Amino acid sequence: MYIKRHIEFAVSERAREKGAVIVTGARQVGKTTLIENIKPDISRVTFDDITVRHRVKKDPAAFLQLNPPPLFIDEVQYVPEIFHYIKISLDRSRNKGDFYLTGSQSFELMKNVSESLAGRAGILNLMGLSLREMRNENWNEPFIPTTDYLMRRKAAKIDLNINEVWKIIHRGCMPELFKEQSYNWQNFYSDYIKTYIERDVRNLTQVADESDFMKFMTVCAAMTGSLLNIASLAKEVGISQPTAKRWLSILKTSNIVYLLKPYSNNAIKRAIRTPKLYFLDTGLAAYLTRWLTPETLSTGAMNGHFFETFVVSELIKSYANRGMDEYFYFLRDSNGREIDLLIFQDNTLFPIEIKKHTNPSYRDIASFDMLKSVKNITIGEGGVICPSQDLLPLKDNHKIIPLWAV
Repeated sequence: MYIKRHIEFAVSERAREKGAVIVTGARQVGKTTLIENIKPDISRVTFDDITVRHRVKKDPAAFLQLNPPPLFIDEVQYVPEIFHYIKISLDRSRNKGDFYLTGSQSFELMKNVSESLAGRAGILNLMGLSLREMRNENWNEPFIPTTDYLMRRKAAKIDLNINEVWKIIHRGCMPELFKEQSYNWQNFYSDYIKTYIERDVRNLTQVADESDFMKFMTVCAAMTGSLLNIASLAKEVGISQPTAKRWLSILKTSNIVYLLKPYSNNAIKRAIRTPKLYFLDTGLAAYLTRWLTPETLSTGAMNGHFFETFVVSELIKSYANRGMDEYFYFLRDSNGREIDLLIFQDNTLFPIEIKKHTNPSYRDIASFDMLKSVKNITIGEGGVICPSQDLLPLKDNHKIIPLWAV
């Protein structure tokens, strides 16, 4: 069963504009399945096959002669030699949508793209299933907390039960796990991590002890939804800070973690400059931190961090699935006042708080007052995203925003 992905429109749009379409993303988020369903009639070659990989490396020009476009190449980063010849082919033909390329090692992939296919390729990032996709919703607009968006979203809403949400947060967003509910959750993520370390991490860095990298991932998972503390992270794992920074870069370029940037403005004094760390798959984070059931996770000490992580991930997906960059920030001052999320669009900051409780009050948005000192930028509508069932006014132009509106 194919789960319709909301990024399909963006892929087709890029194919009308560029000679090549590149879809990156973490392992097993459905990149191959996506292209196979969008372009079922074109030839496909996978460089995950070592035999194929070695033959193509020896003579990439001959490979493209025998496999002319339109062509789908899976795990293209394993044969960087092919990019130069794809460039030659595109420059000769000037066709659009000749090549569809996928890869899970974004660092290596984008390095070769920038060198050979700059201006010739449309680049998209596929993430795990969104809540919208799991519920087979047609709504695919990027989230923005305006009255116009929320009223149109309300007309298309599907009711959402909080117990269902915690099951999704715990199980994660991998398509295979969602489709096959009988699959053992622990076995899946155990195999996933082993494959990730063996195929991706080894190719990107020299890891002396793979158990150290596993511990590093676990400590990062325990930090999800929190300020990144490189010194503490390195000390707990027993590695140097430069190594911790390098390994964190691997997790980021592998689409395992997301670093939310702090908002910087000279008018806001004593603002924290450290980013916040989020895992993009809450199921993987739950596995690493040993929350073994939705029930224990929903009532445990990290439930607020996991709920916030889930919401931030869903908001990122709403933009990525439209092929749009998100301009997300957070704000925290040295007194501990914080705005969980700032969405920047059209010279406007839209402030968001994320709370796991169902009945927010105006006190939950008291930190929005920090924005009053910001000059030359409009402060837009905002609110509190929470498990409430109803869209309700809160204070001024801010609202209680139900999770179904995300």
